[in-house]
Amino acid sequence: MDYKNIIKKQRDFFLSGKTKEYNFRLEALKSLKEAMLYYEKDVYDALKKDLNKSTFETFISEYGITLQEITHATKKLKSWMKTKRKATGIGVFPGRAYEISEPYGVTLIISPWNYPIQLALSPLIGAIAAGNCVIIKPSEFSTASSNIIEKIITKAFNEEYIKVIQGDAIETELLLKERFDYIFFTGSTNVGRIIMSAASKHLTPVTLELGGKSPCIVTNDADINNAAKSIAFGKLLNSGQTCIAPDYILVDEKISNQLYIELDKQLKLMIGNSLDNDDYPRIINERHFDRLVKLMEDSTIYSGGHYNKNSLKIEPTILINVEKDSPVMKEEIFGPILPILTYKSIDEAEQYILENEKPLALYLFTSNKKLEKRILNNLSFGGGCVNDTIVHIMCKGLGFGGVGSSGMGMYHGKYSFDTFTHKKGIYKKSLLFELPLRYQPYKDKFLKIVKKIMK
Repeated sequence: MDYKNIIKKQRDFFLSGKTKEYNFRLEALKSLKEAMLYYEKDVYDALKKDLNKSTFETFISEYGITLQEITHATKKLKSWMKTKRKATGIGVFPGRAYEISEPYGVTLIISPWNYPIQLALSPLIGAIAAGNCVIIKPSEFSTASSNIIEKIITKAFNEEYIKVIQGDAIETELLLKERFDYIFFTGSTNVGRIIMSAASKHLTPVTLELGGKSPCIVTNDADINNAAKSIAFGKLLNSGQTCIAPDYILVDEKISNQLYIELDKQLKLMIGNSLDNDDYPRIINERHFDRLVKLMEDSTIYSGGHYNKNSLKIEPTILINVEKDSPVMKEEIFGPILPILTYKSIDEAEQYILENEKPLALYLFTSNKKLEKRILNNLSFGGGCVNDTIVHIMCKGLGFGGVGSSGMGMYHGKYSFDTFTHKKGIYKKSLLFELPLRYQPYKDKFLKIVKKIMK
């Protein structure tokens, strides 16, 4: 495929100025929504084929949440685009300052397989709202979903504005050799390093939405029933193939047995015999399935542990007596396996998290407000919840993104618009009069006046 020509056509279209117009952006968002509604059933069918997701799970975690994002963007677009007045200070009197939100140009969105619809189209909404042209490279592992994404985009837009390019890692590598004005990537930390390295050759800014080992801290005064129910919900979603899924639990040893019992109970209540449950998502492919099975080897299984390679399903599995140097603690799990570590004091739990890479999410279960404040202030992580899991990403006013090895940059709502926007600062000088102090020749007698002005 001639990527240079595709990008040139998009750059020429961007330079025509059409994408900068409010009405054009608004109609583009509406077109995306109409195309999604047209292919609604196909979206459900594709997610069922790729990951065995139920219609309900697809709606709440992919389709519905994306439609909600479009609705929010269309309502707020005019206010997001407005030129914003900014403070000047007496040092530049008389005059005024303002900020213009300017699109970057031709952007690249590289999306993953685990939430293939949402993680391709959610950043696209921000890119459209900000006035950019876009190339989307969906994952080759979720082929049915990638095909539907292409159909949605082809129905809604001309390819000189927005285009989908499918293919494997070789196609991604070829795309990254070209110059883009912005790159948005969602995926693993290892691939994120490759994306950032490629972008650096053109000094292209990037947003990296990565992952990591997101911990759950359960204190001895936590509501055990709520903690177990919330953790089970977060872990079962997409069979744990979620970048912000609870990766492991740190629980006070005084209540560890209670948590084991309640967590096992909640998992069984929610999913029953998971291997026979038609609504229980499967692992994306054999390679990931084999990796997950291997992580359970030589571990103490409290409950679960069964799997079926033919259906690529793994039963939700609780691991106990887990050591900090166990293989399951060395990498992001990205599956329905939940190791539980115990701690004697909260200092020990806090220190363990501090010694490792900054996670994308952190979940704290406690009724102690003082401890809550301490943990949230002392530990660095992308975002999270107190007494719940996952749902912080559904809050309209919150941005979502990582820190350190879990990513850089934020999106969702206004944050998506800002991510794909360059904030151009302008000062406009008044011509009514001016202070002559700044012009040469400089005179020491004015220094006292300048010092007072610029304090």
